Amino acid sequence: MIESASAVLGKGCGEVASLGGRLKGRWALILGASSGFGAATSRALAREGMNVFGVHLDPRRTVERAESVIADIEATGARAVFYNTNAADARRRARVVEAIGEVLSADSGAAIHMVVHTLAFGSLRPYIADDPIVAVNESQMEMTLAVMAHSLVYWTQDLVRAGLLRRGSRVYAMSSIGSRRVSSHYGPVSAAKAALEAHTRQLAVELAPVGIAVNCLMPGVADTPALRAIPGHEEILQQAHTYHPARRLTQPEDVAQTLVVLADPRLTWVSGAVIPVDGGESLVAAG
Repeated sequence: MIESASAVLGKGCGEVASLGGRLKGRWALILGASSGFGAATSRALAREGMNVFGVHLDPRRTVERAESVIADIEATGARAVFYNTNAADARRRARVVEAIGEVLSADSGAAIHMVVHTLAFGSLRPYIADDPIVAVNESQMEMTLAVMAHSLVYWTQDLVRAGLLRRGSRVYAMSSIGSRRVSSHYGPVSAAKAALEAHTRQLAVELAPVGIAVNCLMPGVADTPALRAIPGHEEILQQAHTYHPARRLTQPEDVAQTLVVLADPRLTWVSGAVIPVDGGESLVAAG
């Protein structure tokens, strides 16, 4: 019996139909798990019974964000194993992958069912400025690309080599409409998002023979800590609210619920795509 699309997708944010226990006991790895899309996704997957590995980088003043996510995951009865570390550092990434392998080995050799890459840390500077100090420099550009784009490749490589991604696993990264549009100060991040989409396509093709899917989501404008770091974010939020056909912003929960549906193990034939999750915003967006 084939289920109708409405039975799977529900009617909107927060109304996604239960997946009937298909995710219970499986593991997700969320890169950037303590805020924004990563935090919302961690909570949503836990409500479906998934256990969550979370990687985040929080100093003492913001670590309560991760603690709150952990508490919410554990309140559902799911497991939360979080690592407060720099996800873009090769040695620290290797230690986390090793630690994850030990946890999964103790869990009857389980694998990671879903990886969600939401790392958002980069330089927001113009390319050209009267004062050279104001313009982005080489190290800032390379850091932005390394964290927000290239790290997807390195995490995927390490997880595949460790045998932690297997047939049926899926990897999702977070792009944005900025990958193809220009706005003030967004150049380095725009370049990173474009590279992220290119990495997604390449990984999807190379991993297709072993049955691992790789896709990007492209959320609409959402009021997240990452967006609030952009100079002039107030105007961005106001404009998005004005021109959006639904007259509201994308919520992290919209993206999280989409990922719940995309976690369904029956979904195996979508790979290499950039999937808008914006309620039609990109069809009418100004600029």
